Amino acid sequence: MTDRAPMVGWYDPGQLLQTAQQVVVSTILGQQADNRLMEALAQGTYEPFDYVIGPDRQPRSEIWIDYVADTGDGFNSTYAVAYAVAQPELRLRDPQGAEVVTRRGDILVFGGDEVYPTASRKGYRQRLLEPYRTALEKTDEPHPHVFAVPGNHDWYDSLVSFTRFFLSKEWFAGWQTPQERSYFALRLPHGWWLIGTDVQLGSDIDKPQVEYFRKVQKEMLADHRIILCNAEPYWIYSHTYKEYDAEVFNESNLRFLEDEVFNHKIDVYLAGDLHHYRRHEAADGRQKITAGGGGAFLHPTHGPDVSELEGGYKLKGCFPDISTSSRLCWRNLLFLRYNFSFGLFPALLYLLTAWAIMADTGKAGLSEFGKAAKLTLAATLDSPMGAFWALLTFFGFVLFTDTHSKAYRWIMGSLHGLAHVAAAFFLTWGANYLCVTVLGWQWESIRQ
Repeated sequence: MTDRAPMVGWYDPGQLLQTAQQVVVSTILGQQADNRLMEALAQGTYEPFDYVIGPDRQPRSEIWIDYVADTGDGFNSTYAVAYAVAQPELRLRDPQGAEVVTRRGDILVFGGDEVYPTASRKGYRQRLLEPYRTALEKTDEPHPHVFAVPGNHDWYDSLVSFTRFFLSKEWFAGWQTPQERSYFALRLPHGWWLIGTDVQLGSDIDKPQVEYFRKVQKEMLADHRIILCNAEPYWIYSHTYKEYDAEVFNESNLRFLEDEVFNHKIDVYLAGDLHHYRRHEAADGRQKITAGGGGAFLHPTHGPDVSELEGGYKLKGCFPDISTSSRLCWRNLLFLRYNFSFGLFPALLYLLTAWAIMADTGKAGLSEFGKAAKLTLAATLDSPMGAFWALLTFFGFVLFTDTHSKAYRWIMGSLHGLAHVAAAFFLTWGANYLCVTVLGWQWESIRQ
């Protein structure tokens, strides 16, 4: 067994730089060389998987499906979910207190982002396969099957590791892997279909995938219904960001797939990417479910407002509940306690900026703020390297602001950048005063 992986250090400077490098490379390669086309050429024809008939050659009266998304972060959290999935049955209580017995799924569906922070053979084995193998190393016949939808993190090595683990027909712990491409269609009992898409890095569905789903649609009868399994809850993103990027969401390939290919037959939308649970329901019973609780870090549910989505979908439940989510966010005040190394990055940036500017403010006390500011500004203008570091600090945090609103990026990003520039100024001024005025006098006394 490989070493048990800790949770990913998302605010570790080294990890952030490594992940950023992978994102840049994968984005370039993803735009220039799409592995999905090679998969389609290699596999030729591709038929949907039929689960209407059971292992006993008789029509199934029921089928159980487990769904896990956003897993492969740390061993403990991934194993906790894997253990629950691996149990032959779970006895639960519904809100009214009645006992409900669930069975281990005949099919396990991974809904995207199977490994963090970036895909690699070691990452998949250490962060995903080993926890599931520990929970369920082998099974008896009839063996359950596993299918996987790739998320953006699975694409960070151009889908190489994902292909090795899920498309090679090898065992995944106690599950068989019949999948042949990064997207799939499962024919289920009672006129249901489960459709798994691959949206790559930019919500893009390639032409061979669209053609495949067109062929699948031709096999559907008028009363058939669809569960659409997608790596992103685009219905949430569309609702949240449509005023900033309406064209992208209104003309996305996913909406094309929904409207033009499947002719609005989708009754259940299922996605991860946001690491929490939310269920929206329309008046006619259709569902839009976000279920990214596979073991990764937790996303809040208390904002932005998604109480009602386009099409009359109303929020029926979420986990954690809104009040708990809001309360948990107060723990962010303890950020540096758990992410101390992240504080070293701005500290190093402040040091390089002060070193490049070298403003002589050591004799300016607290009552001489204007003098200290003028001396610092003059030294900055006299030093090309100092001006570079000051501008890099400011605009770096502007560009770092993750938002779809340009106005928000420039307003809040500028305030964020100014806060760091101000912090660098005050810390440098204080250190200068301490060393030159206070410690300098002490050292002169020692010399005498």
